[in-house]
Amino acid sequence: LESGLLTQPWASVCFGESAFIAKACFRDTGYILLISDLSSVWYESADAEVVGQRSKELNKRLTVHVSSFLHRLCNLMCPLLAGQPDATTSFSCHHTASGLSLHVKSELSGLPFYWDFHCCPAPVEMVSHHLVRPLIRMSLALQYQVQELTSLLLQKDAEIEDYRESGATLSRDRLRTEPFQEETFQQNFMAEVRSGAS
Repeated sequence: LESGLLTQPWASVCFGESAFIAKACFRDTGYILLISDLSSVWYESADAEVVGQRSKELNKRLTVHVSSFLHRLCNLMCPLLAGQPDATTSFSCHHTASGLSLHVKSELSGLPFYWDFHCCPAPVEMVSHHLVRPLIRMSLALQYQVQELTSLLLQKDAEIEDYRESGATLSRDRLRTEPFQEETFQQNFMAEVRSGAS
């Protein structure tokens, strides 16, 4: 399940007034959910036995096979993570002494359907594996991309300057650009990032 979770993208979700990022992986044998408010990270990993027991406690009128129950949970959570939540399903969450509880209310076969995800704090290794390492790798990749684009812009400026010195002129003046100033660009970019974060 956790290796399957690694391939899932993070998604932005809102429960009431609270914003989170989350990812989940569902199989016939259980599920794993990872959720964060960017201050803390919580998770729940539940096998078929846990799902079967909790489904009996929460849905006394429903008698469905555990795999069908897991399939229904997947059909409720995956659209939410894809930014297309089901209008007939409601999600709410609250912090508990041991972590985060996510409550789901929906329908199954015309009967009320309830589920509670009981999430506890994620271990450091899990946070590193799913959040820290991918973010650092992406940051390094973006830094490399910026360096490559900066180098390309400077080459283009040198090429344009060479055309100008050879007597070439623009047919449309609105296409004229100022030479790229890397230091000014970096300062302006960082100023925008700071103002956006404040």
